[in-house]
Amino acid sequence: MMVRNPTVAGSFYPGSASAIREQVHTWLQDITIPPLGDALGGIVPHAGWIYSGRTALHLFKAMSAGTPTDTVILFGAVHTRGLYGPSLYGRGAWRTPLGDALVDEELALQIVAMDGRYADRPSDHAGEHSIEVLVPFVQCLLPEARILPVAMPPIEEALCLGGVAAEAARRAGKRVAVVGSTDLTHYGPRYGLAPAGIGLQGLAWTHANDRRMLDLVVSMRGEGVLPEALARHNACGPGAVAASMAMASDLGASRGELLHYTTSYEVMPDGRPSDFVGYGAVAFVGDPA
Repeated sequence: MMVRNPTVAGSFYPGSASAIREQVHTWLQDITIPPLGDALGGIVPHAGWIYSGRTALHLFKAMSAGTPTDTVILFGAVHTRGLYGPSLYGRGAWRTPLGDALVDEELALQIVAMDGRYADRPSDHAGEHSIEVLVPFVQCLLPEARILPVAMPPIEEALCLGGVAAEAARRAGKRVAVVGSTDLTHYGPRYGLAPAGIGLQGLAWTHANDRRMLDLVVSMRGEGVLPEALARHNACGPGAVAASMAMASDLGASRGELLHYTTSYEVMPDGRPSDFVGYGAVAFVGDPA
């Protein structure tokens, strides 16, 4: 069996099973989720757990409270150059300190067969952290679910390709959830974006900039995600966001629910706000029948 070994365990998230479970358990005691019904997925951040893990866990706790899921499709941000279309890790497993998370090979084959723009290239996932940091949350909160990792670059076809994945899941008879992986505004001189300067005014600017993106997600206006990210630099994974929104909409989601928002500065304040990143967790939910 082909296995993707962890590349950021021990740095982005704990390096042992006991430490992972202890951290997740601690955060879960402090997280309250509003009544949502079935959460069909959502968006979460993918930074180191010390900064964004608690935010991301809001979504996985919401998903675990609903109908059991066969497969979680994980649309990941792409932080490397040279990937111009969606790439699946379509077979085998992803290994974390918790063990192996099995890939839904049947669904991967269905998606690739339906649309040739999807490629099954496991090598495209080497070294990328945007999906890996989320897999232990699936293992802890949705232990019976398989995963299907998909690297989704910021391309115009992301919305259409999310719809393809939804149709493939229906044809395969799968109960799926979809998660899009993105951080929000990267603010400060370190990131080359500081229109309001440093200090509290920069933090306020970031909150407003992130709110623009989060408003699009909550109102399920997927067509606005890529143009907004291009203009305002408020999502590093807009392709993953757009694809997950389109897939969730096709599966019956009608709105998003903002579960948690923060920034790395507010998680770990250190002097005057200077360089920091925004993080948000949004659940995709449908209205009661």
